[in-house]
Amino acid sequence: MTALTYVIQGLLAFIFFVAGVGKVTGTEMHVKNFERWRLPNWFMFVTGAVELAGSFLLVLGFWSVKAAIAGAIVLGVTGIGGVITHMRVKDPFKETVTILVLAILSFVLLYLYLQ
Repeated sequence: MTALTYVIQGLLAFIFFVAGVGKVTGTEMHVKNFERWRLPNWFMFVTGAVELAGSFLLVLGFWSVKAAIAGAIVLGVTGIGGVITHMRVKDPFKETVTILVLAILSFVLLYLYLQ
């Protein structure tokens, strides 16, 4: 693997870990966002748990290619769900771009591992 692969992997693991913790602990920002997106509170906790699991898999992926691939898939699909959520409520692009970039980076990481 190249240094770029590890940098992308580390950034994704960190960002999704922070986002997952925020959702699992129910920070005010996430609670308000899920209300605005018309999604139930329980789904915020599920999303946070999935983000934490994907982050954990990416950390394990530094030692196991299979874990890195699984983490990239989990977070890429989660990112697609996030983009769809933003589009469904017609959020402006500036609010959608972050999860869009994270989803793309997740699939770039998957591509790098599958080469």
